[in-house]
Amino acid sequence: MGESKIEIKIGQISFSGEGEQDWVAKQLDKILGQAEKLIHLAPEPSQSAGAVANHKLMANASSIASKTLPAFLQEKNAARSQVQKFLATAVWLHAKGQNRLQNSDVSKALKDANQTRLGNPADCLNQNVKKGYCEKDGKQFFVTTEGKDSL
Repeated sequence: MGESKIEIKIGQISFSGEGEQDWVAKQLDKILGQAEKLIHLAPEPSQSAGAVANHKLMANASSIASKTLPAFLQEKNAARSQVQKFLATAVWLHAKGQNRLQNSDVSKALKDANQTRLGNPADCLNQNVKKGYCEKDGKQFFVTTEGKDSL
């Protein structure tokens, strides 16, 4: 087998190894298996508690993104109000990788998932903005941490 080399950095912890391909692959698997613990043990110096909390939100995003929109809406009891349905759909889209959204993105996601439409998406957004759950950014918006926590 050929020689392989790896360098990886997680937080302040770095590892480099060189050797047979099988050995290097096993070491990488071990490190990746412990990555979340390592980032908490020695985060980057510039990482604040908020950044570590954001890391947890990102991990949570993958569990949200793995669900269908109807399942996520049902789990969050988002059918009770259109404002709540709008917010939950926006959180689901964010988990799918869309950082900035427009009302049409939320409407399209609901339509594509065979969910009932919103009567007035613009009003739903404005109500979520008033509560501090969303923040406008030009013609787009994003869901705030408070908005995600409210679900």
